[in-house]
Formats: sequence, C-alpha cells, structure tokens
Amino acid sequence: MSGLSDRDIGHRVVVRHRIPGGLTDVIGVLQFWDPEGLVVRHADSSLHEIRVGDVTAAKTIPEMPLRPVDVEQLFLTTALGRPAVETSYVGQWLLRASSGWTGRANSLLPAGSPGMPLPEALKHAEAFYDERGLPPLALVRLGSPEEAEFLACGWIDARPGQSDVLVMHTTLDHVNASPAYDVLILERPDQAWYAAAFDGQVPEPAPTVMEGAPKAVFASIALDGQPVAVGRGSMTGHWLGVDAIRVDPSYRRRGLGTALLQALARWSGPLGGRRTYLEVLEENTPAVTTYRHLGYAPAYRYRYLTRG
Repeated sequence: MSGLSDRDIGHRVVVRHRIPGGLTDVIGVLQFWDPEGLVVRHADSSLHEIRVGDVTAAKTIPEMPLRPVDVEQLFLTTALGRPAVETSYVGQWLLRASSGWTGRANSLLPAGSPGMPLPEALKHAEAFYDERGLPPLALVRLGSPEEAEFLACGWIDARPGQSDVLVMHTTLDHVNASPAYDVLILERPDQAWYAAAFDGQVPEPAPTVMEGAPKAVFASIALDGQPVAVGRGSMTGHWLGVDAIRVDPSYRRRGLGTALLQALARWSGPLGGRRTYLEVLEENTPAVTTYRHLGYAPAYRYRYLTRG
C-alpha cells in the first residue's frame, strides 16, 4: 500500500520502494496517483513512475522553505502570463496596448535594454501610445534603476491616489491543499464565468486579453445554482500566474478565494508548475492578509508612471 491518495497530489512526498538490488527513496511532488501506481516529480523535473506493489513506505513531508525569487525573470513572466491585444518592441522593452482596458495591458514594460539612449526610447514609446489615443504609461518596479531613470526624464506618478501594486509569490506546496469546494476548471470561459467576473458589460478587449495566453484556464465555484467565485490561471514555464479572482460580495469570508487558488495550483502541478505569483493592490489589506496566511511573500512592488 502506498500510504498516499489522490488528495495528496501536488504535495511533497517521500516514497521508499523496491528496485533491482534493494530499496531506494524518491523525494518530490506527487504528480499522479491511482490504485495501481504513482508518479513523483523530482526537483530536477525528472518523473519517477512507481508501482504501488513496489512501495514499502510513503508519506507527505513539509514543503520546502520559500527561496528568493529571480525578480527580473518574474517581472517578464507576469507579462507573458497575460498578454495584451497588441504588442510592439523598442529593443527589449515591451509595448502593450488593449484599447485602454487595464494598466498592465496598456503600458510599457521596461525589461532589458531599449537598445538606444533613454530619451529616444521614451519618444518611441510615447509615439506608440499617442497613435492609439492612449496615455503613455510605464509599469516600473519600485527601487529599480528604470524608475530612477524615468523620473529623471520628467515622468511622474500616473495614479497618485492609488497604492502601489504588490507582486507576491510562493511555491505550489504552500497552496495546493484539497479545496473545500468543488471547483470547475474550463479551458475557455463561458458566459456565466464572465458574468461573475465583471459587473455589467464585459469590456471589449477583455476576452482577447484573458484568453490570449498559450496555456490558461478559468476556474469557478457555483453555489445556489450560479457561479459566485471565479479566477484565472496561466502557465509560463514553471510559474503559475493567478489573477481575476473575484467573489460575489454576498459569499465572501467563506474561503472561496482560497479554494480557487488551491484548485488552480493543483491544476498546474501536473503541467510542471513549481511556483506561483499573483498581483494585488497594497491597500487591499484583507486580500494581502489572506495571501500571506497562505504562504505568499512579497517579490516586488510596482507603480505606473506617465510623462509629465
């Protein structure tokens, strides 16, 4: 008997099993389980298929401590997980436009080198947004060299009345427990999902932005015959990005948002997911508190700048 079950999928485990000549241990994330066998994914991403009859002992083990994150990599990963309707480049800088819907989908991401002097690169960026009737925005990490350079060129805070955005991260081990609710996961959102995700009419660019990632799914929880909580997950490399979490106000404080996170984490594990990130306004104290309790930690903060 393996000592494990399908409820342990996504958790770190140690499995002692027979091999020709003796016994060996495998430590990793349980990726698959059924009564006949199981699959453990090692930290090097190798998969170990083990017959249940060969298992002599198996159990779950504590998650690994949260390691420091590669901020530069995560900064670009967040953009790939939710691509804009239209993109262009100035060197390695990414220009994004989506008819003005959301700051992320309508801002310059200064990742890497623009390949030209900064004032010239900013003129190219400004022209891109002027041509589309959009205000020039740049999404910059607080404390980064880019923030200082943009400010020195006369750019200013685009949203002085709004708090900074906090990008948080953790490993799947912290958030892939079995959800307390049944969570439906679809590869394409239906009308019911969009109705729960938005108040009123869905913005025209939203479906293109939300469904544009190479690998994205849409989670929902139905209570009383209707979806009352929704969220979106996308895979970029080993990163799971979680966004668009929304719970009907009448159903809040019941753990629905947590269940969505857990279900999306369990979905991403078999696809090679190892870490997860999300973005939240720093002033949204209840959400930040919930994410911290789930094991999320701050990676960096960002804000939007515009030309002065």
